Amino acid sequence: MSLFKKKDEAVMAAPEAEARAGADTVETVSAADVEEVMKKYDRESNTRVWVGVPQKIIRYIMALFSLYCIYSTLASNASLEVRLMIFLGCVVVMGFLYYPASKKHVTPNKMPWYDWVIMIVGASCFFYYGFNYDSIIEVLTSASRMTPQFIVVGIMGILCLMELCRRCVGIPILCVVGALLVYTFWSMLSKGMQLNMVLGRVIYTLFYGTGGVIGTPINVCAKFIVVFIVFGAFLERTGISKFFIDLANKLAGASSGGPAKVAVISSALCGMVSGSSVGNTVTTGSVTIPMMKKTGYKPEFAGAVEAAASTGGQIMPPIMGAAAFLMAEYLGVSYGTVALKAILPAFLYFAGIFIAVHLEAKKLGLKGIDRKDMAPGRELVSKIYLLLPIVLLIVLVSMNVYTMQKAAALSIVAAIVVGIINKDSRLTPARFLEALEAGGKGTITVATACAMAGIIAGCITVTGLASRLITAIVALSGNTLIIGLFLTMICCIILGMGVPTTANYCIMAATCAPILMKLGIPDVAAHFFVFYFGIVADITPPVALAAYAGSAIAKSNPMRTGINATKLAIAAFIVPYVFAYSPSLLFVDVGGVFDVVLICVSALLGIYGVAAGLNGFVGKTINPLFRALLIIGGLTLIIPGWQTDLIGLVIVGGISAYQILTAKRENNAAAA
Repeated sequence: MSLFKKKDEAVMAAPEAEARAGADTVETVSAADVEEVMKKYDRESNTRVWVGVPQKIIRYIMALFSLYCIYSTLASNASLEVRLMIFLGCVVVMGFLYYPASKKHVTPNKMPWYDWVIMIVGASCFFYYGFNYDSIIEVLTSASRMTPQFIVVGIMGILCLMELCRRCVGIPILCVVGALLVYTFWSMLSKGMQLNMVLGRVIYTLFYGTGGVIGTPINVCAKFIVVFIVFGAFLERTGISKFFIDLANKLAGASSGGPAKVAVISSALCGMVSGSSVGNTVTTGSVTIPMMKKTGYKPEFAGAVEAAASTGGQIMPPIMGAAAFLMAEYLGVSYGTVALKAILPAFLYFAGIFIAVHLEAKKLGLKGIDRKDMAPGRELVSKIYLLLPIVLLIVLVSMNVYTMQKAAALSIVAAIVVGIINKDSRLTPARFLEALEAGGKGTITVATACAMAGIIAGCITVTGLASRLITAIVALSGNTLIIGLFLTMICCIILGMGVPTTANYCIMAATCAPILMKLGIPDVAAHFFVFYFGIVADITPPVALAAYAGSAIAKSNPMRTGINATKLAIAAFIVPYVFAYSPSLLFVDVGGVFDVVLICVSALLGIYGVAAGLNGFVGKTINPLFRALLIIGGLTLIIPGWQTDLIGLVIVGGISAYQILTAKRENNAAAA
């Protein structure tokens, strides 16, 4: 699920970046190639084709929608239900204007009559409730007061929203919603309730109450996420993506296998303004993947590096993805607190990928980029002001003086100022309007997914499914923590393969996080655990959309790219277990700075051991026995406790030293 998404800036940056890397031999990726990949793997990119006057009209409408969203979250005094219903009504209108019923409907300036009907009916249902809230709430004091008119309005509103979800988010989440709706009706009817009573209660809960479509997820979306989407749209138009790529080149481009390290660093930095795994893979990958292939990396590995690094963008502070805002709401803490706790796990994640690409570069004997092909340091220093909006956001969030909405609004102003100053990517009136349009468009899919997540949460609440699931899994695990963690991980990955991160987290927060808390894990660690495994589904075969997008850019085998991405992102499968057993990694129950440093060092060494075992090279090729021992030693380093740390250190340190020393001896003998 995309919180902020961008592709044109990376494409615009590609020619210059490739020129510095030797454009005469680098395989180029055109804007048309990027567009094709986005349409294939990112449902949000499959939009209607509007040209001429209709395009301008819709662009202005979308820009006004963005401005309304900012006004609503900052200044509106309307009641919660009114604001959210009007917000969803606008989302339905915008959604059907942008997203066709299928990919085949690409005729310019054409919107079928039935789309107009669905759009008008669906939006009218939400507007009807929003504009008549006071009179409706006097009648609907409880589910027993539901009339056929209210039931029809609720059913039509939910069905139209589900159709929009199919178009812009995907079918898998609708399968989850449909299954839970069937279970909800079956559960209530099996208790002897009459159908009309069940229907009234379900529609009341899911449409008119604050536990369904206008539940916590959509409230967080309208309150926090929207303004950050607009902030991301403006920030991307300051030219910061190009700056991040040039900076990463300067930091790591000249080292062994430099382009792959550039991909890791630039994707981590771009991840601060992009919460879409697929979008980030395609945009930065259009520059970094050809560079990696030119250096000597295999296409499957190059696509995997970009996919793994881009997926980590959703866990990269300070902005992270939409799910982080929901986590703050569920935990009852500030967003700044969530971002702070995410720092060390994010560092370990990207460090794991960095180690893996370094080992691969050494194994292949790859060199880096010639320093003369990089951007001059003076040029980078002169562009440092591009970081001002992000720095301002971090400062404002840390001060706790302004609300998150106001902090983001002020950061938007800073991004506009920076965009005007930057002569290389000037924020003209046309680009200003484009940013507002992009912000509004990015809101549609997130809001729709949040509304579906609200329906899922409502079904779980009204049936008591969560408590049954908790009891079942706790019993199945036998109160054994590692089994409970493993079962939760499997649930998150399977669900995340077809469900956007935002909705996936909402479901897991309502079902699986309480299971982990029941097993004794602190609530923060439990929520981060399900958050991480919901994200890695984007690179976990068989439905690894980010990896498949990377393979399309790299022109490689999709399944092999997905397997490589999973191996590279092994830290994402390990780190959650670390903070589940040692919450101090999330600054929970910290015994002191020494404890945190010790956990970080042992975890980093453990990730190195596992990465080396999977890669099969340290100084020279590692034999199968040593590879297995390295993986075992790495895992023991990750398990908390000085005894396991000592065992792991001996195994990993001993094998690494042996490999390096024997490799030097063999090289010296060959040279002699």
